[in-house]
Amino acid sequence: MRAIRLEQPRRFEYVEIDEPGPPGPGQALVKTHRMGICGTDYSGYLGKMPFFRYPRVPGHELGVTVLETSAGVASVQPGDRCSVEPYMNCGACFPCRNGGPNCCERLNVIGVMIDGGLCDRFLIRADKLHVSRKLSFEQLALVETLAIGCHATDRGSPAEGSHVLIIGAGPIGLATLEFTRLTGAEITVMDRVESRLDFCRRQYRIDNTVVFEGVDSALEQTRAITGGDLYSVVTDATGSPASMSGALNYVAHTGTLVYVGITTENVVFPHPALHRPEMTIKGSRNALPRDFGRIIGLIEDGTIDTDPWITHRTPFEKVVANFEGYTRPETGVIKAIIEVSEQP
Repeated sequence: MRAIRLEQPRRFEYVEIDEPGPPGPGQALVKTHRMGICGTDYSGYLGKMPFFRYPRVPGHELGVTVLETSAGVASVQPGDRCSVEPYMNCGACFPCRNGGPNCCERLNVIGVMIDGGLCDRFLIRADKLHVSRKLSFEQLALVETLAIGCHATDRGSPAEGSHVLIIGAGPIGLATLEFTRLTGAEITVMDRVESRLDFCRRQYRIDNTVVFEGVDSALEQTRAITGGDLYSVVTDATGSPASMSGALNYVAHTGTLVYVGITTENVVFPHPALHRPEMTIKGSRNALPRDFGRIIGLIEDGTIDTDPWITHRTPFEKVVANFEGYTRPETGVIKAIIEVSEQP
């Protein structure tokens, strides 16, 4: 069976792997049609993702069809189109018992810690499949990215009319923007890349954008936008340790900073920067099961339009040749989609 495996940083290979076999108890056999390339995939490719294990078949943003289920599975049936919730949690540890399966102590994320969907077919827990009768496979592949932004927004809990800053206008930042706008907050987006900010202005009518050219300049612009108060919620979606270390500068007194980007390096700041404003700092990891159903509904009813996100597509046969280019911001990639197999 065809697959693409990341053997080590910057080395993909086309490989033949064993067929997955029939589904075991509670499992479904699925066929991969579309895969979204995520920041995690780029970080794994570049050797910058702390949770990535090599060699690995990547792929966790997926649009799939159910081929077969084991006896007793009632949540999905053959022929169903599904988005995949890729977080394989144990169900027994402290966070799993207390409503946080996204932070399971023994969590395995497919495509990151265990093999994922960049192959023809694979087995997965049936309870991790979320069905839609309406969405395309490309739309289904984007649900997981949106779920990351949904959860990050919930972690910050912005209030209607409050000032919110999103740092980083890549896919995760845009996903956070999607859900922040639903809260009625006043949004500012900051990035180093003008084309990304232009996308926010055109697609989301975001008037307040900041091209980051240094902390002093950014602070001047953000104070002007907020009337000097800075931001009640700041979400850093960059994965850059420099940006994450400096993000405290933009948080208002008693405000909240959410880290949704991931880095392998240290994030460093002077303690008074946290203590003086009595700031709250939160991490945001993965998403919750309920987020997937909510997002599918929001795409189905037109509240979220995923079409403008997809700027690049590549067939399975050209992934290795094209992937390196997608890691460079100057190529203009917002979201690249891998066409793994023909749609039925």
